[in-house]
Formats: sequence, C-alpha cells, structure tokens
Amino acid sequence: MSLDRYIREVKDFPKPGIGFKDITPLLLDPAAFKSSIELLYEKVKDKKIDKIVAIESRGFIFGSALALKMGVGFVPVRKKGKLPGKCLSYTYALEYGEDTLEIHEDALLKNESVLIIDDLLATGGTAEAVACMVEKLGAKVSLIAFIIELEFLKGKDRLKKFSVISLIKYS
Repeated sequence: MSLDRYIREVKDFPKPGIGFKDITPLLLDPAAFKSSIELLYEKVKDKKIDKIVAIESRGFIFGSALALKMGVGFVPVRKKGKLPGKCLSYTYALEYGEDTLEIHEDALLKNESVLIIDDLLATGGTAEAVACMVEKLGAKVSLIAFIIELEFLKGKDRLKKFSVISLIKYS
C-alpha cells in the first residue's frame, strides 16, 4: 500500500510558508493505519528491541501500536510537567527558542535496546534530544523510526550516529 496518498498537506500551517504534513487521513483509514504498523514492523522485527520510546504526541499513536505488535514495553516522552514522578529533563534549542522534554528516570534499564519513534523527521532536533536522554539513562538507541521524513530539511544529518528509517520521504 502506498501510504503517501494518505498524507494531506495543509498549506500555511502552523505559519505562512509551511506545508504541514497531516497524518490524520492515514489514521482515519484502518487499512492504511494497519499497513503503516506492518511496514514499520517489517523494518524492525529483526532488531533486538527491549522498549519503544515514543515522542509526544503523534509518536504515541505509532509507538504504542508497534510496541503491542512486538511485545515490548512502551515509554512516553512528554513536554515538561506532563509526567508524574521523577523525570529526567532535557532542554534543547528550537528554530526560535527552546523546548524541554521529559522521560521517567526509571523507564529504561542500563543497556536496554531502544527504538525511538515519531511521526515526522524535520530538522532532527527533537529526536536528537530524546536519543540523548535515552543514552543518559544508560540504554542504547538501536533505531530511530519515522512515518514521514522531510529530506530537504536534512534532519538525518543530526542523527547520523544512529540508524534511521522512514516510510515516506519528501525531497
């Protein structure tokens, strides 16, 4: 199944000049959504994965379904202040300003193999921040997966020390 036909571009969102890649049509179609999980699974099934770390919020959709299919644990990474308990925080630079993400300090064990997942790879800053948190907790990033990759933004360059896959690429 060609998933790119289920991606809608919303012009000038969230600001003028941006062509937002909307995954909602993919999620609305059960066969397309199932296909996305199956395609991800085919790309990762031979890797040793102990946990899937998903990035708020659209990464949760794909990460939780894939974790169930693989029979592994699911770890949410959220914006600051959204997780209860002791968290590791990581602040990173955005194009205009900064953002802070958090993960539970006890979510990963030393040397666990982790797959990080999100819906879209743009500049790579968010995925890079999450990879830093995973490593700081003593786990290993085995793979970083995306549904969509905006190749023209060269986000993969920031993640070159990791194995990165994506299902749909826009150049």
